[in-house]
Amino acid sequence: MPGGYPADAYYAMSPAGVTSEEPASRVEAEAWPPQTPAHPPAPAERTDDVPRGAPEHVGHRPPSYPPHPLSRPSMRDGDVFAALTPAVLLDGARVGRVTVRAASVRGDSHNWEGTCRQDAMTVTRIGPPDAEMLLLAVADGLGSAKSSHFGSYRMTRQAAIKLDQEAESIFAALSAQDEGELRGIANKAIVGAVGEARIAEDEATTLHVLLVPTNADVRERVVFSVGDGGLFVLRGGRWEHGNPAGDSSLLDTRTEALPHAYRSVKSFLLRTEPGEVLLLGTDGITNPLTQKDPEFALRLAHAWGGPEIPSLSDFVWQAQTRAKSYDDDRTVICVWEEGA
Repeated sequence: MPGGYPADAYYAMSPAGVTSEEPASRVEAEAWPPQTPAHPPAPAERTDDVPRGAPEHVGHRPPSYPPHPLSRPSMRDGDVFAALTPAVLLDGARVGRVTVRAASVRGDSHNWEGTCRQDAMTVTRIGPPDAEMLLLAVADGLGSAKSSHFGSYRMTRQAAIKLDQEAESIFAALSAQDEGELRGIANKAIVGAVGEARIAEDEATTLHVLLVPTNADVRERVVFSVGDGGLFVLRGGRWEHGNPAGDSSLLDTRTEALPHAYRSVKSFLLRTEPGEVLLLGTDGITNPLTQKDPEFALRLAHAWGGPEIPSLSDFVWQAQTRAKSYDDDRTVICVWEEGA
């Protein structure tokens, strides 16, 4: 059991059990001619909404695992943090013209096994007003590491603290499009975060951080990455890798993880335009997004590339779209930006 839990470790988590509703897809034909009621009708409940039910799936058959949380760790199992980790974490924000939706969901295999969600995420703002950025972070604790759920939780938060301390320098390098300087800042900050959080080998985790300036005049974004998972951009109805051409390592580093099994923090700049959707995720969503059968990618492109930004409850339901053989925890943060 990992010791030394921070005081806020048990109070910063959202409750599980998110539900959602959607408009009915069919409308019953009205009776004709209409009949006058004998008594004025009582106020009726809304009939144009129905429960969403189980998440949708791609392929001919749904996965074998049930599509809902089952057993979970007990307080008596010896790992209090695991017992208090919710199956679902949901968050969001709107800052200026930028809207964020974020969800971290326990995977089908962990639901079946009764083990806790090993993914983690953080959504926050860093930096002073003249250099402010949205910080979006996801982490995926390695299944082979006993306490990786605790490592991923601490790593996303400690990384936010360290990057906030470097916010002015990051913003200056971002504005100057200085990738070398950004890479140096990222390595210093993430190494510092590992030390401050005291991440141990049995808490190994990946980490991906996306920084989005809240100043709409600054078009560059920066991504810091260690391990698998990463960034995608929805352009013209198609998901594109957010990493630079020729640098496939960002999304193909399965042996890399914090605290020690990595060469360096990867850093790259990305220029985006209003109307494009950014997706930062763990491999629970990036892997099915790149599968040969495009149905999964098409469904999410349709759900998140339309004219309306989904509500929080719609977003988490869409994020749980199921595909056979992809049963890991799934953490995804999407960013929309309106035009001027």
